[in-house]
Parts: sequence; structure tokens; C-alpha cells
Amino acid sequence: MDVNPAIIVGFGLGVGILIGMTGIGGGSLMTPLLILVVGTPPVTAVGTDLAYGAITKTVGGFKHWRQQTVDFKLSTWMAFGSVPAAICGVVALEYLERAVGADFEPVLIGVLAGAILLTGTITLIRAIFLKQLIARERESVTLARRSKTAAVLIGVFVGFMLGVTSAGSGALIALALILVFQLVPQRVVGTDVFHAAILLWAAAAAHVVGGNVDYALAGTILLGSVPGVWIGSHASVRVPAGTLRTVLGVVLIGAGLGLASKAGAPIPPAVIGAVPVVLGALILWDRLSHRVRRESADTPTAADVALAEPEPPVAPADAAGAPPR
Repeated sequence: MDVNPAIIVGFGLGVGILIGMTGIGGGSLMTPLLILVVGTPPVTAVGTDLAYGAITKTVGGFKHWRQQTVDFKLSTWMAFGSVPAAICGVVALEYLERAVGADFEPVLIGVLAGAILLTGTITLIRAIFLKQLIARERESVTLARRSKTAAVLIGVFVGFMLGVTSAGSGALIALALILVFQLVPQRVVGTDVFHAAILLWAAAAAHVVGGNVDYALAGTILLGSVPGVWIGSHASVRVPAGTLRTVLGVVLIGAGLGLASKAGAPIPPAVIGAVPVVLGALILWDRLSHRVRRESADTPTAADVALAEPEPPVAPADAAGAPPR
């Protein structure tokens, strides 16, 4: 399928902004776009997405490192599990492709559809139902033995899924950082993007060895995604991200349904288009009917927190107008 390169650059820009702002949306959005719009074979789409994503998230990780929104120790312990698991996932993908043969493409598309539907559902749950966790959020976590074990196990699960499908790592890691480690939103995004950069390089290298990367396509995507992730990372500490995650969750569910239909699932096109619209309408109705204020519906930004802090009291001046000693 011949697609205008400007459209692919635009895809890269949009997905890069989402990655920088929320930590998610890379493989979950770009891989379906490559398969459904560009017509890229599924295995090549997975490998190409991981290759461009490694560079994109490295740029985003560097930006978040400069903004001091990365928990390096937590990222390292998750990488102990995720990096080898991602390589095992790529090996498993290659093995299944050889074992299944011509019938492998619809199987992989079906697995990818399931991963993206799971990612979209988790993203919506995080955006809508986990707002009550804000009161328990913290800037950093003390890594005792139990926390280190949890980080490694989370990394193993997410890494294997990433190696096979290229999707779901951002949303799953972000959910773990909220539920298990209870980090504040900016640290969630920064730690998620930084860890993903490490993980994606390992998975992308394995796909390069397997010959699953379209370098020209990856380079075209990077023309948009590199500036996009820089813009998104810069905005992540200034823009509320809750509503953006809600919209992204709805989009991911639509993309997952589209891939499931391509894999052979009996889903009418009208349903694929209607489900995101209905979900979006229900979410909008719920927020309007309950009159949820912006600070409750969205992730608070650093600026919001600063404005909410009371100013220190000013000592009263003495009769001569000078402050007391």
C-alpha cells in the first residue's frame, strides 16, 4: 500500500506527543496504524515499531531525566526482569512464525488486538477509577526486598508481552507504578518512559537480528516522533493528563476492535466505529452529570500543586516599620 510519507510523519508526531505526555500510546497506536493504514506485515510492523520507539523513548527519557521525573532505581530493577523477557518474547515470536507458517499472520494480529484492547481498558480504568489514589501518591519509593521482587516480576510480564506484540508496555508499567509503588503522576510518566527506552533497545536489537525492521519506514516515523516526544515530555509537567488518558483509552479500544476484525473476528465495521463513540459519550455524560471539577477529573500538574500550597506567614512589622529581630 502506497501512503504519503507526510501522513506517516504526522502519525509519528501525534504518537510521540502522547508518549511524552502520558508514557503510553507507542506500540499500542503505531503498530495498528502500520498494519491497518500502511499495510505493513504484522511481524515487520512489530519490529519497526520497536526500532523507532527505542529512539523516540530515549529522547523522551533524556528529557524526563533533565526534569528530574525519573526514579532510576525502580527503572533498573524493572529492567532486570523486562530486558531478558523481551528477548525471550522475540525468540518466541520467531519460533511461532516458523511453526505455524502461513496461518501465523491472523494469529499474531489476533494476539495484538487482545493486547491493545487490554491496554485500552487499563488506560480507561486508570484515568477514571483510580483518581482516589492521588492522596497516597509519593515522589519516591524505598526499595525493600519485596518491592525489588515485585519490580522484577512486573518487568518479566511486560517485557515478554512487548517482545511479542510491541504493545501494552506503557499502560501496564504505568498502572503498576500507580497501584504497587504509588508514585506521583510526573514520576509515573518519567519512570515509565525511561524504563521503556531501556526495554525497547533490547527488544529492537533482537528484531534487527531477526530481520524484522523496515529501516526506511522507521526513519520516516522518527521525523515526527522525535520532536513530538520532546514537546510532549516538556508539556507533561504543565498539562493535566487525566482527560488525555481517557481519550487515548477510547482510541485504543477502537484500534483493538479494528485489528480483531482484520484477524477474522466477526465484528461489523459499524460496531468498530460505534464503540469508541458510545464510550466517549458515556464518559462525557458521567463527568457532566456529576459535575466533576477539573482538578478531580485530571491528573494535577506541578503548577497546580504549587498554587495549592499555602504561602509562609509574613512576620508583622514593629511600630517603626522594621521587621522584628
